[in-house]
Amino acid sequence: MSDVHRLTGFGFGPIQGGLFVREAVRSGAFASVVVAEVDAELVAAVQANRGCYSINIARHDGIHSEDISGVQMFNPLEPSGRDALVDAIAESTEICTCLPSVSAYGAGGGGSVASMLACGLAEGKVSATAVYTAENNNHAAECLEAEVAAVLPNVPGRPVQYLNTVIGKMSRVVTDPSEVERLNLRSLAPGIRKAFLVEEFNRILATRITLPGFERGLAAFEEESDLLPFEEAKLFGHNASHALLGYLANERGYRFMSEVAGDGALLALAREAFIGEAGCALVAKYAGRHPLFTPAGWQAYADDLMERMMNPHLSDAVARVIRDPRRKLAWNDRLVGAMRLALENGIVPRKFARGAAAALALVPGMTLDELWPEAEEPVKTRLKELILHEC
Repeated sequence: MSDVHRLTGFGFGPIQGGLFVREAVRSGAFASVVVAEVDAELVAAVQANRGCYSINIARHDGIHSEDISGVQMFNPLEPSGRDALVDAIAESTEICTCLPSVSAYGAGGGGSVASMLACGLAEGKVSATAVYTAENNNHAAECLEAEVAAVLPNVPGRPVQYLNTVIGKMSRVVTDPSEVERLNLRSLAPGIRKAFLVEEFNRILATRITLPGFERGLAAFEEESDLLPFEEAKLFGHNASHALLGYLANERGYRFMSEVAGDGALLALAREAFIGEAGCALVAKYAGRHPLFTPAGWQAYADDLMERMMNPHLSDAVARVIRDPRRKLAWNDRLVGAMRLALENGIVPRKFARGAAAALALVPGMTLDELWPEAEEPVKTRLKELILHEC
C-alpha cells in the first residue's frame, strides 16, 4: 500500500484557510485537499467558484491578496457531504481540526467530527495518519482521541497519532462591508460577505510525530517532543500580554491596536509585563529546555510579538482583543494564569494586575470570588490584593 499525501480539514476559519489548507496547496505535495464546513452558503460559494477561495495577508508593507485553488469543500450536515468526508478521511495521511472549541468534537451525532473520524480511520487505506488539533486547548489532541474512542473503541485500520499544536499566527474574519472596502480586502468567494485577514507569520509548533516511517506533507511545522512549555509561552506570554495591552488601550480610548505604537508609556508597561513578569517566570521554570527560555531568547520573542500585535495592516480592533473579559480573567486563563505563574516563581506581577483590573472593570457586578470558584488559598487572597489595589 503506497501513500500519497492527502489532507482533510474540519472547520473553515482563517487558521484553516490561511494556514493549513494554504500550506498544503502551496507545497504541491498533496493529491487532494478536502474541507468540512457547516456554513452551507460558504460551501456552495466555494463549490461554485470551482474550489477556489481568497485570503488577505497583512505583511509589513501592506495587505496582499492571494487566491487558493484546488479545494473540495463539503457540508457534513448533508448526507452526501458526510459520505464524501468519510471517504476523504479514509484516504487522508494528514487531518487538521480548526473548530471553535474542543466541545465541538462530539457535537452533531452521526455528523460529528469524532463520528466521521472513527468511520474513516477504521478503513486502512493508508499506512498511517497524523491528526493536528488547532483548538485553543493544551490537551486538544487527547480530547479528540478520547471522543473518537468513545464512538468506536479500539478503532481498527491504520496507526493514528493525535497531535497538539501551538499557533501564534494572528488572524481575523472581517464581516463589516465598510471595513472590507476600506482595507480593499478580497472576499472569501463571490457572494460571500466576509474576508479572511491573516498575518504573514507562519512559525507553527506541533507534537513530534512518532509514527514509524511517516513523512509529513505539511512541512511548515516545527516539531517538539514536549509542547507544554511553548503552550504556556503562548498563553501566559503572547496571549496575556496582548490582552493586557488591549484592556489598557481601551481605557485610553484607542480603537485599534496599531494606535498603541505611539504610546511609549503603555508600550513600556506591556513590555515589562511580557518580559519582566511572564518572561522571567517562564525562563526560570523551563531553563535549559530550549533557546526560547533564556533571557535573550525571550526578549527577542517578546519584541517580535509586540511589533506584530501593532501591525497597522492587520487593522486589529481593540474591541476584538478585549471581548469576553470573564473568560480572560478565569483562574487558568491568560491574565490570572500569568499572575499565578509569576507568584510561583517569586515575582510580583503588578503590571498584569493592572491589566486584570482594567478587564474586571468591564464585568460590572462580578466579584473575583465569583470568577474563581475553584481558586485555592492563599494564592487567591494575594491575587485579589494585587488586582483590587489597581482598581
